[in-house]
Amino acid sequence: MKTYKRFLDIKQEVKEALENNKPVVALESTIISHGMPYPQNVEMAKKVEEIVRAEGAVPATIAIMDGKIKIGLSNEDLETLAKADYVAKVSRRDVAKIVANKSLGATTVASTMICAEMAGIKFFVTGGIGGVHRGFENTLDISADLEELALTNVTVICAGAKAILDLPRTMEYLETNGVPVVGYQTEVLPAFFTRTSDIKLTNFVEDEVELAEMIYVKDQLQLKGGVLVANPIPEEDSLDPDYINGIIDEAIKQSFIDGIEGKDVTPYLLKTIVEGTNGKSLIANLALVYNNAKVGAKLAKAYFDISNNN
Repeated sequence: MKTYKRFLDIKQEVKEALENNKPVVALESTIISHGMPYPQNVEMAKKVEEIVRAEGAVPATIAIMDGKIKIGLSNEDLETLAKADYVAKVSRRDVAKIVANKSLGATTVASTMICAEMAGIKFFVTGGIGGVHRGFENTLDISADLEELALTNVTVICAGAKAILDLPRTMEYLETNGVPVVGYQTEVLPAFFTRTSDIKLTNFVEDEVELAEMIYVKDQLQLKGGVLVANPIPEEDSLDPDYINGIIDEAIKQSFIDGIEGKDVTPYLLKTIVEGTNGKSLIANLALVYNNAKVGAKLAKAYFDISNNN
């Protein structure tokens, strides 16, 4: 028996789906506790789960609570994460400490991937991944998300890397580590709040079946690491690039002035951008998360249709 299994608390609905080789989609919890204000955060979490179910998959929101890695949360658990005064932001380096201390922890992209793989979940939906931060040459700030994508065999569906990042360097890091970045109905990297960027993608697909076939073959070949699916924000929800990039640039300048560093950078910038756009960026953020949930659930279902027929 794998020793970590005693630390997993898998919701019955999720456990039954995994045992019966049915599609399950992992969801992170940092977006609930650190990404959005209450009550939008818990409303978002519940709606994402509803979207995943509507597309024929089982949602599994992941968090650390009471010394356990919870794979699938109750409504009460979601409320706790959304309203608690302090929730630790848990990346790979923090998992053991938060579990051992029986603290309340919300999982980032990196730690959600780790926990999903422990539970046997192959697909994970998020908003946007972390990456190489702007000003990297002075701070050496690179998100653990990138290294996890190179290590952990989980497919991540997102709207690209967060627009606050250095996107060309983020893509270079992923390429160096052999992580496939696949555009879903796009030939260029989406930039979170906007559908396009100047970065062309080597790999792109037109539908979830084509993508599922690629991931299935990758698994059969036992190639290490994850797959990053870049799914653009819906056109009607995309923000004007000049408008949002100007606000992002100002927020980044202010973060340097305020001395914001490390894991505090992303929540600081996202909060500042929400304020700078009078809430428009939050609306866009919600729209892209919902869109990713729909595509991620369709992809998981297509993959398991292929898997169960082979």
